[in-house]
Amino acid sequence: MTDDAPHDENARHAEKMKKIKAARDRMMATKTEEKGLIIVHTGPGKGKSSSGFGMILRCIAHGMPCAVVQFIKGNWITGEAEMIRTRFADECRFFVSGEGFTWETQDKQRDIAAAQRGWEIAKAQIRDPEIRFVLLDEINIALRYDYLDIDEVVDFLLHEKPAMTHVCLTGRNAKPELIEAADLVTEMTLIKHPFREGVKAQKGVEF
Repeated sequence: MTDDAPHDENARHAEKMKKIKAARDRMMATKTEEKGLIIVHTGPGKGKSSSGFGMILRCIAHGMPCAVVQFIKGNWITGEAEMIRTRFADECRFFVSGEGFTWETQDKQRDIAAAQRGWEIAKAQIRDPEIRFVLLDEINIALRYDYLDIDEVVDFLLHEKPAMTHVCLTGRNAKPELIEAADLVTEMTLIKHPFREGVKAQKGVEF
């Protein structure tokens, strides 16, 4: 290898990156529309709610008022709930509608009533012109068990959600109707989880 080899390699790399950037710039020039997105985080893997709360922090950083409506989890104390309630209560409203996981309440009618209360709160927050982003945490579980009517939820999101309001819906087993209506869908895939090896939920990781 000659002394010029590293220089030649860098020059080839620079030329390649220049072409990629030009192509990227052309593509980005065509992306001019802005709209409020319907976002779905689903799948068996970890990270659905975590990603939703990451978006909440982004909104807070950008000065975008936001709201969280938490379904199913009930009064389970989580780090994100504590942080928002104690440090960012002015920037983000936080509501809990569920009374706990379905196997804990063991009362279907109570679960249905709680989910429907949560949905009424969710609709009010989405309609509020001051709110820019609404996280509906674990609503997919309520939809999966038919505690909420999927057609009503989809119709509301498509026809009553303000044009520039983002709504993120999390939870496993998102229904096909919701996936079809969404603008952005991410499926978290489970590869390994310590729970299978007998490790309990860890503070700061799971809650």
